[in-house]
Parts: sequence; structure tokens; C-alpha cells
Amino acid sequence: MLPFLLNLIIAQSPPVTPPPPEEVVQPQQVRPLTGQLDTVPVFNSNSPELVLQEGILLSTFPANGKKVPTAHLNFPFRGRFDIFAHHIAKAEPADNLKSLYLGIILHNPGSQPVKVNILQGASYLSQPDAPFIQLPSFSENGLGAVFSGPGDRAMLDVLRGRRQNIFPSQIVIPPGQSQMLLNLPIPVQGLTPPLNGRSTLIRLRSNGIVYAASLAMFAPTNADGSERAPNLEEWQNLLDNGDLSTPRDKVPTPLAETGKPRIYGRVAGVAGGSQWRAFLVDSPKAKFLTIPQPGQAFSYALNTLHGGTFGTGQIQSASMLVRYPDTAYRAHGNYGIQYSLKLPLLNNTQSPQTVSISVQTPLKEDQLTKSGLRFFTTPARQVFFRGSVRLRYQDEQGKKQTKFVHLVQKRGQPGEPLVLLNMKAGDRSLVEVDFLYPPDASPPQVLTVSTQPPQ
Repeated sequence: MLPFLLNLIIAQSPPVTPPPPEEVVQPQQVRPLTGQLDTVPVFNSNSPELVLQEGILLSTFPANGKKVPTAHLNFPFRGRFDIFAHHIAKAEPADNLKSLYLGIILHNPGSQPVKVNILQGASYLSQPDAPFIQLPSFSENGLGAVFSGPGDRAMLDVLRGRRQNIFPSQIVIPPGQSQMLLNLPIPVQGLTPPLNGRSTLIRLRSNGIVYAASLAMFAPTNADGSERAPNLEEWQNLLDNGDLSTPRDKVPTPLAETGKPRIYGRVAGVAGGSQWRAFLVDSPKAKFLTIPQPGQAFSYALNTLHGGTFGTGQIQSASMLVRYPDTAYRAHGNYGIQYSLKLPLLNNTQSPQTVSISVQTPLKEDQLTKSGLRFFTTPARQVFFRGSVRLRYQDEQGKKQTKFVHLVQKRGQPGEPLVLLNMKAGDRSLVEVDFLYPPDASPPQVLTVSTQPPQ
């Protein structure tokens, strides 16, 4: 949502030419991230991001019996799967203030009931649930009360293992029937500008095959003119007889270099992978990660994508198992995907060392043009990362600590240490870093381990 809002604000502002920001290069090695995405499929509904017309956003139903077969991707889910949806509603024309409803429907095609357990889940509006507010670049977030934007808040809930009370712990779908998993509005009335968004992430487990679809419908009205939520029959009719919602987003450029400006596109399909687990050690057979020499640092690439690998050549964007032809070729951004990183640090020096772990947002590069990562001395205006990180580690007394930190990083921002570890000579310390890549973030980032210079 953020790029859209920024464009709106910029369009209304007089042009100002700021001086070009100064760059600084931090000499540090960038390593690819070990591990890989798991095989949990993710229903990823993010195109069109701005929904102006009713229609199908994403359907994994079979095409048979449907009026528009090309709107259905025929992908069954069974066992663990995730649902991610991130869409914006806008009054168009400006006096059309009807609420747009987002519906997510699940269908059981079999002859036995299917139980679907909702493990974690959250769905928030930008207004009033989680408005975009200015926050410091670093905030302690132990109570889970620091967030800016609905994607940020939804990811935080799931990271903390929460299931929002709008979701039951389980739904049972009778044979051959459908049920609504989500049926919630994106209201615009009373907002200036009349623009709102909703971000949703749900982790599920089913004991049988289900199909899923996300749909957009303007609120039907009661006899007195008041709005009501669409019912299951109305959603089913839209699924069976509707077409893809328009207008569509920009068509992505092919992944191979074309010489044209790169358009990544918005995602609409099923992506392969819900979590990336990594055990970061010196080499495949090693058990520890040796800290950098005093005054030095190294980084691990996070959320890399085509055209932004920091010289690692590693593309972390989830592959698309099925997709619409005019949408993103991969899940660029990996929105809603959890990174779970373990760093078994070892101080192999003869002296105590202070080691920091930080998330950083260097200038995006595919190959490093300098001998390290490039940052701005004064970060740019655009926010590139806005979300919470969980850290688990042992303090100097050997007590296990869990800490949540909320970060706001602009393009080219080095970031503050998430944790400082005072490690004695020969000390070992396991640090675990977890976060869900938030919607409205712009990849890539890095995770940096640095040792403070000698005093």
C-alpha cells in the first residue's frame, strides 16, 4: 500500500529537487543464506493490489463448471498451507463510498467432511486498525503494541503465535460444500482520501483436500439502504460466474534480462514455501559461526530477488506453483514468509569481544560495485522495511532471553544493533533471529554480524 500512498502525496506536492544523498561503503563480505524454503504452499492474493471492480482475485478451484475457465488455477491444498491476501480499496468515482468486501472461500470436493484447523491468523485494516504512523527506526516491542500499517500488525500477530478472535480454531466443511474463511469489509466512507487496505495472513492445516479462492464484492444493501455482508450463495455465484477483477496490475517483464526497465509485477497464485530455516555456520560441516575479527563484519543476504542479490547470485523469492499469466513470475518480496535463522556464534580470539547482530537495508545491487555494501549517510525518504524481529539468546548470566524489536528502515539505512553480546574468549553463544517479511517492505536486506573494534 505504501507506494500507492506515496505516489498520491507526491502528486499533490510541488516538485522539489533534493541534493543527491552522499554514499558510504561498508567493507564487508556478503554470504548467501544457507537452507531453503520449505514445501508448504502459500495462497498468495496480491493482484490487483488496488481493487476497483468486483471479481475473482485468485481461485485455485478447478475450471469445470465455471463460466470463465481461465480464472481458475486448479490447485488442491491438503495438510499445511498458508493464505496471504493484501488488497486496497478506493472510492472510484470519489462519491462511490460503498464498502468493498474481501471474501475467502474454502471448498471440500470430497465425500467425507474435512476439518481445517486455523493455527495462527490475523487480518487488519489500515483504517482504523493499523494506520501508517511515523515510528522511530528502533523500538522495543515486547508487548506487541508497536506497528505501522496492517501488514506490519498482521505479521507481528502471527510471529507471536496469535490467532485473532475473528477466526475459530477449526472449521468443518461437509462433503461437496463450501464455507467462508473470511468475509470482511474494506470500508472507505469517512476517510480522506477515501482509500483503505486490508492485510491478512492465516496458517492452516486440513485433513483432506480443499480448494480456495479470494473474491471482491461491493456490499449488498438492505431495504433501508444500509450495507450488509455478502452471503455464501452470493460469493458462490461470483466464483462460478465471475471473471478476474479489473483493472489489472502492470504486466511483469520476463525474468531473463531484456534491457528494459524491470517490472516485477504483483503476485496472484500459489507460491512454494512458507518458511526459510537456516543454520548459519562457517562451512557445511562446521558447528559454529566464527565471529568477525575486531572492527570487521560479514552479512547474510535476506529476501534476495532477480536484480538484487548483493553478489551472491542467490534468488530467495519463492517459485510460483501456479499463477495467472499477467502476474509475477515469482513471489518477489516473499510477503508473509518467515525467516528463522540460527547463529551459533564462537569467539575464537584470546580476548573478550562485543558482537552485534543487525538488520540492514543497503542500496540494492545485483553485483557489488564497490568493496562492500553501499549506504547513505542520510537515509532516503522511502521506507523499505517496517516490521518486528524476534531475538532469542542467552545473556551474560546465562539466562535465556526473548526480545521483540520493531524496525523502520529507509533505503540505504545501516540500522542499529538488535542485540549486543559480550563474549568472553572462547565463548559460544546461540542467537536465533525470526521475522515474517512484511507487506509494504522492499527487498532485499541483509543480516549483519559485526565485532566492535578494539578500544
